[in-house]
Amino acid sequence: MTVTSNNTAAELRHGSENSTADRQNRSWIAALAKFRNISARRSSFEIAITVLPFIALWGITATLVVHGYWFGLILTVPAAGFLVRLFILQHDCGHGNLYARRSMNDWIGRVIGVLTFTPYDYWRRTHAIHHASAGNLDRRGVGDIDTLTVREYRALSRWGRLRYWLYRHPVVMFGLGPAWLFVAQYRLPYGLMRAGMQPWVSTIATNLGIAAPFALMIWLVGASTFFLVQVPITLMAASAGVWLFYIQHQFEETHWSEESDWDFQHAALEGSSHYDLPPLLRWFSGNIGIHHVHHLSPKIPFYRLSEVLKEHPELRNVSRLTLRQSLGCVKLVLWDENARRLVSFRDERLARLAAPA
Repeated sequence: MTVTSNNTAAELRHGSENSTADRQNRSWIAALAKFRNISARRSSFEIAITVLPFIALWGITATLVVHGYWFGLILTVPAAGFLVRLFILQHDCGHGNLYARRSMNDWIGRVIGVLTFTPYDYWRRTHAIHHASAGNLDRRGVGDIDTLTVREYRALSRWGRLRYWLYRHPVVMFGLGPAWLFVAQYRLPYGLMRAGMQPWVSTIATNLGIAAPFALMIWLVGASTFFLVQVPITLMAASAGVWLFYIQHQFEETHWSEESDWDFQHAALEGSSHYDLPPLLRWFSGNIGIHHVHHLSPKIPFYRLSEVLKEHPELRNVSRLTLRQSLGCVKLVLWDENARRLVSFRDERLARLAAPA
């Protein structure tokens, strides 16, 4: 059989697969449409049971520390959990998922953004870009984790490889990086510096909104107590948030493709994980682990994502990761275009050494 006939057969097969995928995509859109219904009462309840415990835990911790009961700092751990959940609420506001009125979502998202140190309008814009381009090799760089292909990595200078190695190191990715992102980077609209006034207004307004309660709390409990309570809560929540975002797309069998082959719903189902967490962690993370469904239909409120899995159990094992399995994903740092999977630096080095000279 000639090369031409091989290519023709492959093209016909590829076309058939695309047609099947299109039919499946359309059926998924129809099947998930009913889960997009919003309950204002449920949304208000979810906000209340997240905001009020967070404020209460913060106040109790500060009171205990002021009176010398340092064991009270252990309460910063659940407080950080509630702060992560607040970010999920802000995230759903960005998708217009908590209330029917866009303005209601936006103003609640802006207020929550003060607590999460995240300028809402700026973040919503970058996150929309992420949803529109996740898994697209030609549209990387905004709202995602920087990921190089093996070919791109090998083309770097020694200094360039070192920089990428440092960026992907766990201490930086889940420690220094989250602290820098939420404490420093979000104070300016990086990535959208020339995108008009809105990103600037969003970040400056959020900065001013953060400064006011900070000043009040420092006046009430003192600077040392304030920072002893606020810093660990912020850093733990930031690291947990970045971990969740990381593991939702950085797993071995994830999906990346070039623009010409990229399909939104194919990338959503295969390029986003189902992070199957224990019930308590699932609650604190607002079901964001059901990320493949979220990317497939971003308008589904977070409290209805679990309903999708109950009604469509075939989605449970799509890109599924357990908590234990997810720990092994930390080492996966490069997209191997040939194997079509994420690989580690060690895998890349061994493959390079094994390649014929």
